[in-house]
Amino acid sequence: MLMALAVLFLRIFTRHGREFEMPDYRGQQSQTLTQNRTKEGFIFVVNEQRYEEGATPGAVLVQDPAAGEKVKHGRKVYLTVAAAEPPTIKLPELHEIPLNQAKIMIESQGLVLERIIEKPSPYENLVLDVLYRGHSIASGADIKMGEKVTLVVGKNIDVLPDSIPSLEE
Repeated sequence: MLMALAVLFLRIFTRHGREFEMPDYRGQQSQTLTQNRTKEGFIFVVNEQRYEEGATPGAVLVQDPAAGEKVKHGRKVYLTVAAAEPPTIKLPELHEIPLNQAKIMIESQGLVLERIIEKPSPYENLVLDVLYRGHSIASGADIKMGEKVTLVVGKNIDVLPDSIPSLEE
């Protein structure tokens, strides 16, 4: 008897069997969602902002739980929303590293490689300089994610002779 009462109490307390299908809130403005309660009593929490090209600032990009999942009344819904502008990052150290490695580092930081300029140098495919808007930029400088950079890399000059002629001749 005590066990039956405990099970009945748990069913009522946990609202067993009363679940809702989670609607799709992607694309909606997070400010509207966080200020208004839905009929299901969802509580909206913005837990992350992420910049996405072309996304409306404040729009929901990702929700957890996902649309279509079964959830209970009063559930917290965690939102990832679109940021108004891209974050600022520090330009990584790209000088004197191989071109392929520099390309990977640029991409991983969310930057765009606009072009590659070759300059005569005995150091083939080694990054000699980084240009931003036509000017040299130092490692560690603040730059917005998505900005374009140009790499100046070494291009092999003619092969050096095996021996250097003597000055006495």
